[in-house]
Order: sequence, then structure tokens, then C-alpha cells
Amino acid sequence: MKIREIMTTDVEIVRAEMPLREAARLMRDVDTGFLPVGEEDRLIGTLTDRDIVVRAIAEGRDPDTATVRDAMTDELVFCYEDQETSEAAQLMAERQVRRLPVVDRDKRLIGIVSQGDLATRTSDDDLVGQTVEEISEGRGRTGPA
Repeated sequence: MKIREIMTTDVEIVRAEMPLREAARLMRDVDTGFLPVGEEDRLIGTLTDRDIVVRAIAEGRDPDTATVRDAMTDELVFCYEDQETSEAAQLMAERQVRRLPVVDRDKRLIGIVSQGDLATRTSDDDLVGQTVEEISEGRGRTGPA
């Protein structure tokens, strides 16, 4: 099964200069803990609710003056829409992330695939179980969520 068949295509992209409070409100309003960060339609990073808490709030930054750039993960981990779901699952497990931005072959952001998408939209229970287990093994660190 291809990533394009299970990914979420309704994706909010935020600017790196957006205040963190505004990004947090957007997360609340669209009910997500993950936002891709972009300039135009190019992915430059990701922001999670955990990034906001660990990299900004816990460090004493003011969410009204701190920006998305101050807390985002700029190490890009993504998959292509035409890759197999098993490849995305392997990448999630290796990088211990629960969500991956999905790009086309021109590297334009077109969606997000999550651990939940793999669990609910594929029929490979072994793949899902192994992916969840491997992602969960490294949750004690403070890297991308």
C-alpha cells in the first residue's frame, strides 16, 4: 500500500516567525499536536506540542514573543507519497517519530502520515505493532516527537 492511500491531506503549514502562542492555539483549534513549518510550500521543519513545552516553556521563553523557529525541529524527516507504508513505518521506528510529513517528488508538502494512519488504514497488524513498539522504546529522550 502506498503512503498517498492513507495519508491525511488537510495539512496546516505554519511560518517559522509565527508566535508560539498562535501556533499552540492553532494546534488546539485543529486538534493536532503536530504542525509542519514551511516557507511558501517548502518544508523547513516541524513543531510538536512537546517541542513547545520542552524547548520553549520549560526554558522560560514567553510564548507571545518566542517564535515557532525557537522551538521547532529543523532536522527534516519525511517520506514520499509514492513510498510503501512499510517504508514509512520503518522510518518512524528508526527515527522514533509518530508522524511524518509527506512530500511529492518535487519535495512539496502534500500531507502527513501518522502512526494512527498506519494502525487504522492498513491491514498489517504485525507492521503496526512492531512500529509502535520501536517508537515507544526511545520515548525517554527529548528529540522530535
